[in-house]
Amino acid sequence: MVIRPREEPAVEVETGANPAASVIWLHGLGADGHDFEPIIPELHLSARLPLRFVFPHAPLRAVTINNGYVMRAWYDIAMSERGFEQNHEHIHESEKLLQAVIEKEIRRGIACENVVLAGFSQGGAIALHAGLRYPETLAGIMALSTPVPYAESLVAEVHPANAAVPIFIAHGTDDRVVPYDLVQQAHRRMEARGLKLERHTYVMGHTLVPDEIRDIAAWLIRVLARQGG
Repeated sequence: MVIRPREEPAVEVETGANPAASVIWLHGLGADGHDFEPIIPELHLSARLPLRFVFPHAPLRAVTINNGYVMRAWYDIAMSERGFEQNHEHIHESEKLLQAVIEKEIRRGIACENVVLAGFSQGGAIALHAGLRYPETLAGIMALSTPVPYAESLVAEVHPANAAVPIFIAHGTDDRVVPYDLVQQAHRRMEARGLKLERHTYVMGHTLVPDEIRDIAAWLIRVLARQGG
C-alpha cells in the first residue's frame, strides 16, 4: 500500500551560481530528502564546480519487515525462509520516479552526461536500477551501503548508453543491515558483465564515515571533470 499525500517537492541545494551538473541523491528506508543535506558542506567542493544537489522524498508506504509501519520507502521489504524479499514492482515504480527527476534536470538545462545518481541503502539500489537502464549516458552512479536486488536481471538489462558509466560502490565491513558478504556476489556479477565498479570498503556499520565522504568528493570531481562539468 502506498500513501499518496500532497506531493512534497525534493530538497534542493546549489553550491554555486548557474550549476552545470546535478547530483540526484536518494535516502534510505525510513528517512527523507533532508537526510543527506548536511553532507554537502563536508564534501568541501570547490566553488569552481557549482552543483545542484537534488534530494527526492520516497513515497510513504507500509513496510512489511517493520510490522507494516508506514514510512518513506522506495520499495517494500519482507523476510521469508529465503531471506529478504524486495518488492520488484515497487523497485520498478521508483526507478521510473528517479528517471522522471533526471528528465526534469535535463529540461532545466543540465546535460545528461553531467547528472550523477546517488543513493544510500535501498536508495542506492534504485540509483543502480534506474541509472543502468537509462537510455542516455550519465556522469556516474554512486551506491552507498547498498543491496543489489535482482542483480541477474539488472546486469542483463544494462542499456548500452551506460555500459561504461563509472560506479562508486561503498560498503562497511560491519554492516548488519546489508551484510557485506551478501553483496559481494552481486558486485562480482556486475564486474563480470564489464561494469566499471570503483569499490571502497570501510570499517563501519550501515552508515558513512569521514574517509568515505572524502572519497565521494574526489570521485564526484573526477567524474564531472571527465565530462567537462
